[in-house]
Amino acid sequence: MTFESAKNYKQQLIALLAAENLPTADLPINLANFRVAVQNSKIMGAIGLEIYGDYGLLRSLAVLPAFRSKGVARHLVRDIEIMAHKKSLKEIYLLTETAPDYFARKGYEIIPRINVPEAVQRSSEFSYACPQSAIVMKKTLHQL
Repeated sequence: MTFESAKNYKQQLIALLAAENLPTADLPINLANFRVAVQNSKIMGAIGLEIYGDYGLLRSLAVLPAFRSKGVARHLVRDIEIMAHKKSLKEIYLLTETAPDYFARKGYEIIPRINVPEAVQRSSEFSYACPQSAIVMKKTLHQL
C-alpha cells in the first residue's frame, strides 16, 4: 500500500466518501491537500486538509471497511499533520460524529464550536456540510 496525492483518484475518492456518508459537493477541484492510501490502483482510504490562514481543517477521513484497524487511518492522519506542519499551520480542527475517541487518542481535544477561528467557522464543513451536533476537536501542531 502506498500513500499519495489524491489528485489522480478524484472519482474513487468521491465514491468512498459518498459510501461513508461524508460530504463530496464541496471538494476542491485540484485536491491539492488530499491524500489517499492506494493498493493495486484502488484507494483504500482518504483524508483532506483545508487551509484557512494559520489553521487547518481536517476532513474526509475514510477507510474502506476491509482495511480498518490496519493502520491506514493512522498513516493518513500523520501525513496530513506533517503537511500542516510544513505549511506552518498553528492548529488543526475537525468535526466528527463518529470518531471522537479515535482522534482523542491522536492528541485532539474536544472544544466548544465558538472557540474555532472565524475563518474555519466560515468553511462549508462548519457552515452547512456537517450538522451542529458534530463534535469539534482541535490539535495544536507544536505537539507533533
